[in-house]
Amino acid sequence: MERVITKMYFPEGYECQYKQKVMDFVNMLGRKDPKKNGYQWDDPEYVILEPGVTDEMAEIGLAMGYYTKRTAKEIAKITGKSEEYCHEQMMKLAEYGTTFVNVIDGVDTFWHAESWIPGIMEMVVNNLENVQKYPVVAYAMEAYGRVRGPASSGMFPPGIGLMRVIPIEQAIDGNNKKVSYEEVSKYLNDNTVFSCSPCSCRTDREAMGEGCGHLKEDMCIQMGHAAEYYIRTGRGREITRDEAFEIIKRAEENGLMHQIPNIDGSGKTHAICNCCSCSCLSLRSGTMYKNVDMVRSNYVSTVDKEKCVACGQCVEHCPMNAMKLGQKLCSKGEVTENITTTVTPRNFDLDQSDWNIDYRINREEVVDTGTAPCKTNCPAHIAVQGYIKLAAQGKYTEALELIKMENPFPAVCGYVCNKRCEDACTRGDIDEPIAIDDIKKFIAQQDLNKETRFVPKKRHDYSDKQIAVIGSGPAGLSCAYYLAVEGYDVTVFEKEEVLGGMLTLGIPSFVLEKNIVNAEIDILKELGVKFKTGIEIGKDKTLDDLRKEGYKAFYVAIGAQNGRKIGVDGEDTDGVISGIDFLRQLNLDESKKISGKVVVIGGGNVAIDVARVATRAGAEEVSMYCLESREQMPALPEEIKVAEDEEIIINNSWGPKQILTEDGKVTGVEFKKCVSVFDSEGRFHPQYDENDTIIVSADYVLLSVGQAINWGNLLDGTSVELNRNNTIPVDGWTYQSQHPDIFSGGDAVTGPRFAIDAIAAGKQGAISIHRFVQPGQDLRIGRSRRLFIELDKSKAVINSYDNTPRQRVPHESGRESKNTFRDLSGSLTEEQIKKETERCLGCGATVVDPYMCVGCGMCATKCKFDAIKLERIYDGEGVEFLKIKKAIVPHVIRRKLRVNTKKLFGAKK
Repeated sequence: MERVITKMYFPEGYECQYKQKVMDFVNMLGRKDPKKNGYQWDDPEYVILEPGVTDEMAEIGLAMGYYTKRTAKEIAKITGKSEEYCHEQMMKLAEYGTTFVNVIDGVDTFWHAESWIPGIMEMVVNNLENVQKYPVVAYAMEAYGRVRGPASSGMFPPGIGLMRVIPIEQAIDGNNKKVSYEEVSKYLNDNTVFSCSPCSCRTDREAMGEGCGHLKEDMCIQMGHAAEYYIRTGRGREITRDEAFEIIKRAEENGLMHQIPNIDGSGKTHAICNCCSCSCLSLRSGTMYKNVDMVRSNYVSTVDKEKCVACGQCVEHCPMNAMKLGQKLCSKGEVTENITTTVTPRNFDLDQSDWNIDYRINREEVVDTGTAPCKTNCPAHIAVQGYIKLAAQGKYTEALELIKMENPFPAVCGYVCNKRCEDACTRGDIDEPIAIDDIKKFIAQQDLNKETRFVPKKRHDYSDKQIAVIGSGPAGLSCAYYLAVEGYDVTVFEKEEVLGGMLTLGIPSFVLEKNIVNAEIDILKELGVKFKTGIEIGKDKTLDDLRKEGYKAFYVAIGAQNGRKIGVDGEDTDGVISGIDFLRQLNLDESKKISGKVVVIGGGNVAIDVARVATRAGAEEVSMYCLESREQMPALPEEIKVAEDEEIIINNSWGPKQILTEDGKVTGVEFKKCVSVFDSEGRFHPQYDENDTIIVSADYVLLSVGQAINWGNLLDGTSVELNRNNTIPVDGWTYQSQHPDIFSGGDAVTGPRFAIDAIAAGKQGAISIHRFVQPGQDLRIGRSRRLFIELDKSKAVINSYDNTPRQRVPHESGRESKNTFRDLSGSLTEEQIKKETERCLGCGATVVDPYMCVGCGMCATKCKFDAIKLERIYDGEGVEFLKIKKAIVPHVIRRKLRVNTKKLFGAKK
């Protein structure tokens, strides 16, 4: 039998030991004839047993026979060995994982598991000592499905596969076609002995360094004889039925679906697995090989398009990527409404070219013709359409919960978001976009009140792992929030004495009141996040100091907290101040005063804030000068209007030539005419008319032409090499830097952007850090790529809509607002919210692939809009393992006829 070992799925350093007795044992377990179809030395069935099964164990195992219950006394008679010796070897087989042991009639009774998977391979890998001592067993279990899976493709009708999805019971409650063997509770109520253990699939993925972030602990439940065996051999710990139900509940809350070994007969099983498709080797039959019938339940999801709001929760939680966001609006162009997989094992013999080999990293959220523009264009891809619908129904707490799945600071964003969702809103092509930000602001007011705020439930307890977040701006706070929800011990270090970063120090109170920032930070404190202010990492403490204190990873989010100079004579003169420094000073002490004429250089939103603060700080006259024309100004139009309402004079197309001084004090600025800002390729390359100049007198010059990052000594001793623009280079998907335990996001990575960009980056950083600090997890596998596509609004057909005009918040007059640092703006009333939410056109809806759907019900339980139902369209029941072959033969024959008929008539895949 000896041949060259194929090591493509074995760990480096593995050397096969050719044990003939073990090979004989393997052939018996697999019911193979060594002379005709016996296993080979590099087959996963041999490789998983070879490291830990000795010749002595194999000899006794052979004597036991295939799936025959034996006692040590009986084997002693067969082998002529002592009863003690036989019991010892049989216990070794049980502990390793080939053999069950139960006490029957007061005597230890042993028998081999019927199948490799589900069965022997899980049992071997569930002994964590095996995986630690012999890592190859994990590789062998993973390889089994990859080597054997294609041969079984299409051979099983729905419901008779070796594993079977069981719907989440909540998803089929009320379905008059449901039967008891499709209910999780039936299996738990039928048994009295329970254990729980780590998930074997996630254990072997972890051992291979291919974990998906779903961790293995206490995820699988054993019952009856399997529970007795798991408890006896230390694979699992004994639990009560109530604890088993709690595990089921926790799994469902965390997006894990249920499967059972389907080889004990209809309505019977010895285990319930709580699975994710990104690691589950059973679900791989469907996701990789399209062999969904091997694992599916009798149900398929259906979407009520009229109720669906394309919030994306079903898409995010679908284990099979059988759901995608699509378009609800009619269109003059092509719209993808059917994503049903047609090339399947039911009708074709598939080969590798038909498989989805990269299924763990190539998930798609959106159909090729796109979905709702609001969700697409939001940097955090918040379910805008979803929370608008919930608000329309008066479900404000549920709306807040939906927002916080992607943005933990909706109140903050209600005041400072740059509203890319509104810019993209389809309704804007008819009259005016939906007042999305004002709706969010109304919903988020609940966060300002301890009685009504939404504080998420912690998903896990990883409090033994400390994570450090450096910087308490929006990126850092977002990362801390999501890590805290995941269950980590998170500490935020802030060099200033106040929290919030630029939210607090860079944004005036009349734009964003500090109590709003503090209220949302209080939620982080309630989640257990610790804050240490007045500590500058790199100066007061180093990263190495923190590592010695036990911190396992770092999220660096220091922002762009310094102002930029403009490179002209006189800018170091008394009275010339960085706009960022000016905002910081006034945010810390609003009683500070300036006087006289103030010139603000810059044309962005920050420059607008600087000018408005100068007005309130006592300036007699404030004027702004910027390179850009009015149309090119980076400041938002509404920001420009507010500034002008407050009698701030905006001068376009002027750039500073020099700052004029006298006796060391600024007296004015000489400006030159800017004739163009960008070159023909759109790059910043201002051109001037040097002969067209003006002189503007000034008592103060506030420079607001950009922000810079001050790293100090923070990165000393690391392998990080900064970009030419002083930002930190990170992987665009994972946010990991060149130094493995350092992750970063926000302005430190992108340069100055908006709060929502930083918030989105904070969540992605948290996802990566969770994976990084847990052993064996990959930073990409099973993770959303966040690839969203906007539908073609130009071809949308809108036949009818609510023609109510956009609802507006009454704005205070500039004469009133310029005299206070308080925010005088109001918010929409509840009556206005009802009117405004009705204006939403409801652009998006989910599309489902009924073939790829396995009927787990996760989508239905995550949908807040009753838009998804499970329909029972199959009627398959489980079959005992030894009767499966007979049960599937008619199906195999019918399938073969279909495949051959298609070939005969030239059908193409």
